[in-house]
Amino acid sequence: MATRLVFGCGYLGRRVALRWRAAGDRVIAVTRSEPTARQFVEQGLEPLVADVTKPETLRGLPQAETLLYAVGYDRSGGPSIEEVYAAGLANVLAAAARSTERIVYISTTGVYGDADGEWIDETTHPAPSRDGGRASLAAEEILRTSPFATRGVSLRLAGIYGPDRLPYLAQLKAGEPIAAPSTGWLNLIHVDDAATTVLAAADQAAPPPIVCVSDGQPPLRSDYYAEVARLIGAAPPTFTDPPADSPRAARAAASKRVRSDLLAGGLGVSLRYPSYREGLAAILGPA
Repeated sequence: MATRLVFGCGYLGRRVALRWRAAGDRVIAVTRSEPTARQFVEQGLEPLVADVTKPETLRGLPQAETLLYAVGYDRSGGPSIEEVYAAGLANVLAAAARSTERIVYISTTGVYGDADGEWIDETTHPAPSRDGGRASLAAEEILRTSPFATRGVSLRLAGIYGPDRLPYLAQLKAGEPIAAPSTGWLNLIHVDDAATTVLAAADQAAPPPIVCVSDGQPPLRSDYYAEVARLIGAAPPTFTDPPADSPRAARAAASKRVRSDLLAGGLGVSLRYPSYREGLAAILGPA
């Protein structure tokens, strides 16, 4: 039985934690919230109340074979995204047991910024254009230069989708326009395949230090939402440009297509949902 220490039990992290628990591992799930800690107990997880932005709460971290850092950013207020992603990871690494065998950091393909629709992979030079990408790249560098460098893996995740995580579904059902350009590529990964990738990175003897996690089949935004509309029996989607200074416009401007060759070649991962079509059909059912 391995011990797994999980920082960030959100949409992805909790799935990973529960899969480890189902495999018989001891899973320690870190949260800032006492109510969430009680939920963890009900799910068979061992809660630990701590805050990655407060080093004093991280003293005496339990020993674990695997440490997963999948902490999300709360945009409603509090510490900055750099404090959560980069400084938070630095605080955790400073407190982690030196015997930890694997550190898995959940990064983002946002570290690449805009590639003008070209294909990119792990060899492409990062050039983040938004705060999230810059903070994630800074966190990767912290891991790369830490005492855990040879035991660390940064997973650059594409956009995660899955049950209860389909943007604009309500608008499509209501026949309302989507506030995004119809053009542009969407790089996607189903949450279950993302969880499988984390498990593989944790247990692989010598994983690559950086892996792009995408299904490698990016659709145009118009094609993706047309498929969602078809599956739910809605009218074909319409689009309207968001305000030029909005986060949505910034995301839409960062056009790129992400290769995922290292998923199979470096981690041995076989995707259950090799493209958005299979993933959407599993979530919404066949039309």
